[in-house]
Amino acid sequence: MIRQLVVNNVLHRPIRTIVSVIAVGVEVALVILIVGLTSGIMKETAKRIEGIGADIMLQPPSASAFLAFSGAPMPVKIADKLRELRYVQAVAPVLLQISSAGGVDIIYGIDPKSFGEVSNGFVFLEGHDMQGPDDILLDDWAAKAKHAAVNTTFRLLDHDFHVAGIVEHGKGARMFVPLATLQDLSGSRDKASVFFIKCTRQDHTQAVMDEMRPIFAGYQIRPLQDFLSQMTATSLPGLDAFIDSMIALAVSIGFLVILLSMYTTVIERTRDIGILKSIGASKSYIIRALLGESAFICVIGIGVGIATSYVARAMFVSSFPTLSIIITPDWIARSAVIALAGGLLGASYPAWLASRKDAIEALSYD
Repeated sequence: MIRQLVVNNVLHRPIRTIVSVIAVGVEVALVILIVGLTSGIMKETAKRIEGIGADIMLQPPSASAFLAFSGAPMPVKIADKLRELRYVQAVAPVLLQISSAGGVDIIYGIDPKSFGEVSNGFVFLEGHDMQGPDDILLDDWAAKAKHAAVNTTFRLLDHDFHVAGIVEHGKGARMFVPLATLQDLSGSRDKASVFFIKCTRQDHTQAVMDEMRPIFAGYQIRPLQDFLSQMTATSLPGLDAFIDSMIALAVSIGFLVILLSMYTTVIERTRDIGILKSIGASKSYIIRALLGESAFICVIGIGVGIATSYVARAMFVSSFPTLSIIITPDWIARSAVIALAGGLLGASYPAWLASRKDAIEALSYD
């Protein structure tokens, strides 16, 4: 009886039902995509940094967890001191620079020889390594996104670079230029943002760090594994709060739309509610009927939202090949629970209001 009543009520006002379903769908898709985007960026960035192959990172005092915001206050000559330490196999000074032309890109200024010693070199898909001061290497994702090809000119930082090679992604950045060239372009002559250190054996990491601390007092000395563990939304200031705020906004959308929809439904169906009460329907029956209608709309909206998330991800990745959006079953389930809870909460007051209507007054309602 209640099931048939719920279905008939949902189909009775198709436009209102469609609007409510879309609102719930937007709520679900917003939660899934926001979490998927932040998680995807963090995990993909961590994976690329791990691909460098270093054991230790040396950064300036108070350096940000975001490497690109670390600046370039360290002299390159620090690399010579690091190479003198016991158990140090290779040291690669890297200068980081952000480019906002055509999107936000992080550029690594590297010395090909030292960077290759730490990272075991690039895997070249096309072209060759940097040989001149104006050469640039792009990883395969960046080359696809920028529509760049080997032996073409690539404009970056108001400078014309020659695309020397396309490399396999996963070595920190997506764009690599000679260290000296980036130092000149950024006004950071003989400076570096970070030093990547490779030990003779991984179990020598702690010994090398202990030897570094008295020499580089105040500097950030981090084992790379610890740094990678920090690449989560909860460990980065402000990001966790941003995600929570966006989820709250999404929930508010669904809550308000369902509240308005169900409240309007109660007003329009006052006489119907009076008829139900006159034939013996209890307060709990009225409440269950209206909450069931809300739940039915939410279930349809959840399905629409999940489908929309996958379609939106495909569109984003197609337009921005370097973008990473991870959709997980965990957050699909969470978004469904959030949407359903918000919908039922939004319908609670109208359902309570309907259950308290007097049958005689409701029947006389015009």
